[in-house]
Amino acid sequence: MENDMKLLKQAVAVLAATVALTGQVLAQDITYTLNNYSALILVEFYTSPADSDDWEEDILGANVLAPGESGTVNISDGRTQCDYDLLFVMSDGQELSDTVNICELDSYTLQ
Repeated sequence: MENDMKLLKQAVAVLAATVALTGQVLAQDITYTLNNYSALILVEFYTSPADSDDWEEDILGANVLAPGESGTVNISDGRTQCDYDLLFVMSDGQELSDTVNICELDSYTLQ
């Protein structure tokens, strides 16, 4: 009985360590192409995990994405979550938002 408890505790410890390592292995950098095929200039672009109440920093910073231009988006926040909210602010002040699975995303197009 004592040996069984000892083995059970060891198994739980190994399982916990495996789960922790799996989470670290799954954390990855995500890169996708953002295409602006709309008629407006994209002046601000924010993204954050879908379960977050706050937006991360403006990805464009001082840059803009003119109609017909494309850019590369890099998400390297170390999170393992795939569902992200996107917020686009256009030159006329219009805001567009979407929720996407960035782990399966090769490109995102504004039209």
